[in-house]
Amino acid sequence: MTEKDKKTKIEENKETKQEEKKQELKTEKKNEDKKPTKTEVIARGLNLHASKKHLMYISRFIKNKTIDSAIQDLEEVIKLKKPIPFKGEIPHRKGMMSGRYPINASKLVISVLKGLKGNALSSGMDLDKTKIYFASANRASRPPKRGGRRFKRANILIKAKLIENSTENKNFGENK
Repeated sequence: MTEKDKKTKIEENKETKQEEKKQELKTEKKNEDKKPTKTEVIARGLNLHASKKHLMYISRFIKNKTIDSAIQDLEEVIKLKKPIPFKGEIPHRKGMMSGRYPINASKLVISVLKGLKGNALSSGMDLDKTKIYFASANRASRPPKRGGRRFKRANILIKAKLIENSTENKNFGENK
């Protein structure tokens, strides 16, 4: 082989590599432009060993928050730094009328929220724009104890939605 043949082969290789890089950049741009396939994710906690009342107040506490901020707030509840507002004849807490620290229920809800976060990540949603818009607690089947009494069990359902526009963010938590 002559030196001219070597030079032409090297130039051809450079050109093909440049074309491949251009195609990769185009496919990356297409992937960035795509919106996530889902805009809503769901997580369920079934037969949790917690009171329905505690889960009900926790669900009210985490509504209209991002998933990460809800997890962070519940971790503060476990450390007894931030109370969850309750209703009824309950002792007053700093900054609110009455509140409690449901530690066991908070731990269980954190595990459900981590599942919700995983669901959001796997569906390609942006966690900063994803907010919890629905959280509900219901009674589950209650297994019997000795003497005819029953254990407490509850289910919780948490839904999060991707909020894109800033106008939607402002009207997000308002009832229409």
